[in-house]
Order: sequence, then C-alpha cells, then structure tokens
Amino acid sequence: MKNWIRKYWKFLLGLAISAVFVYSAARKLEWEDFFLAVRSANYWWLIPGVGVYMIGLWVRAWRWHYLLRPVKPISTSTMFPIVTIGYMGNNIYPARAGEVLRAVILKRHENVPISASLATVIVERIFDGVVMLAFIFVNLGELSRLTDFSIPLAGLQIGLQDLALWGSIAFFGALAVFILAAMFPEVTERLLAWFVNHFLPEKLRPKVMGVAVRFLAGLESLHSPLESLMIFLTSAVIWLLETGKYWFVMHAFGFSVSFFALMLMNGVVNLATTLPGAPGYVGTFDAPGIAVLAAYGVDVNVAAGYTVVLHIALWVVPTLLGAYYLAREGVKWSDNLRKETDLKEPV
Repeated sequence: MKNWIRKYWKFLLGLAISAVFVYSAARKLEWEDFFLAVRSANYWWLIPGVGVYMIGLWVRAWRWHYLLRPVKPISTSTMFPIVTIGYMGNNIYPARAGEVLRAVILKRHENVPISASLATVIVERIFDGVVMLAFIFVNLGELSRLTDFSIPLAGLQIGLQDLALWGSIAFFGALAVFILAAMFPEVTERLLAWFVNHFLPEKLRPKVMGVAVRFLAGLESLHSPLESLMIFLTSAVIWLLETGKYWFVMHAFGFSVSFFALMLMNGVVNLATTLPGAPGYVGTFDAPGIAVLAAYGVDVNVAAGYTVVLHIALWVVPTLLGAYYLAREGVKWSDNLRKETDLKEPV
C-alpha cells in the first residue's frame, strides 16, 4: 500500500486539490436553478465557439512550428495533429503528460530530440502565463472597485492582487532566465557544465550534459527580442481567440459581461489550472471561473452552468480530435511509449 501511495502521490494530491475546488464551488449552488440554467441554454452558440477554438488550435500549431524552426523547420499542417494529441493527453492524463506525449510523437515523426522539443513546450507555457497575467492586469483597476473580491484556491480565499503578484514572480522570472540562457548559450553551457561536474556522479555527466545542450537548442528562438515579441503576440492571439469562445458560449446562457471580464476569467482560470489537479482540470478551472463571474454580478447558478458547459466544450473538442489523430498514428500510451519519455537519447 505504501509503495502504491509513493508511486501515485502526485495523482492523489491532484484529486484532493480538485475535490476541494469542486466543494468550494458546489456548496454555494441552488441545484434546481443550476440545472434550469443548463437545460435552458441555447447550445447553437457552441458551434461558432468551437469554430473559433479550432482556429486557436491551428495558431498554437503555427507557434510551435515557429519555436522549432532553429531546431528543424516543420510545417504547421504537420504540427497540428501532434499539438492536438498533446492537448488530448493533458485532458485525460495527470501532470500534463500530454506535453511529453507530443514531444515523443514529434520525435517519431521528425526525429526532433525530445529535450529540445520540451524546451519549446516550456517556452510556450511561460508565454501563455505572461499573457494570462496581462489579461489580469488589464482588469485590476476595475476589480479593485469590487467589494471583497477573491478567488477560491484550494479552499483559501486568495486576493487577485496576490495571485497576480506570485504569478508575475513565477512567469516573468522564468522568462528572464530562459531569455538570458538563449542570449548567452556559451556562458549558460559553461555554468551547467560546472554544476554537473561538481554535483553529479561521473557516469551521469555525459548524459545530463547531452540533454542540457539539446534543451538549450530548443531555446534558440528566444535569442532575438523580435522573435520573443513575435511569440508573445502569437500567444496573445491564441488566448484572445479562446476568449472568443467564452464570449460565444456566454450568449448561450443569456447573461452579459464585457469581453474584458471574460479575458479576466480566462486569465484567472488558466493560472489556477497550473496547480496540481485531477485530469481535465476538474474543479481548478470551474471554481475560479464561477467566482469571477459572480464578482461581476452574474447569478452564481447561471455562472456555474455556463462555466461547466464551457469547460466541457473546451475539453471535448481537442480530446476527441486528439484521440482520432493518436489512433491514426497507431500509437497507444503503453509501457513502450512511457520508456521513450525518459529522455534516453544518444548524446
């Protein structure tokens, strides 16, 4: 039993955190009003919402193509199915395993080193976080006028200013480190070599340095400020398109808040989903989203119905499409595939 707990403690922790979030949201609901909101929604609005989201997925594929150009030029049409497989993996496996899954599929397709492609995936996530913070900062002035506004995070009531502060430290700090590493690769490699030679066993040093060098190659797209700006702008377009889906689904439920309010909701829920949680971001997406809409005066039951339907719509499209592409690849998340994720690449 102890061995099982040690093996799956991250998964169990995610389930526990998600359960706290779900309880935080569910305890405030009048269930009859919640189900009435869900039943009476006009689901035709989901069609344009899904269309906008698909455009966003294509832009994500273009961004990954752009990031990988220094490593290997690969067309966006080749990247799109792999990106979709990755998002499917994030939705059904714990600990964002889809990021590793798409790196493995890319290596099978294009022989791109896993460590290099994972570096670009991390860069994506950092820029996503920066854009989410920008969405929050745009609305901080307005929210400061709302009474006692806070976000439920794992059972605690966290002020939005606190969330923005700690998020800024994390994402801007990581971005600064990555940009410096990309701008000064030789210095970074020497520092890594010193660390490896002083703190790791001799037999591990060549393997670790090989992975580190390939990882640095994946950061090359950050070498130029213009390239970094392009990645940021592309990330902003991606998340504005996703906010467009929020806007279309809002019309299905008949309430109205500004597009900026939906940008804030998008930023808050996606920062919250960086916390450990159950697969599919159950709870970590929903409770903060409901809190944001309630702060704007939306009835909590309508806000919950909207958020749950939006979450399902965001989950279903990439999951089904990714499963289709994965089946077409003839690949399963098997023990053999797991072994490929150990970064056992030739030095």
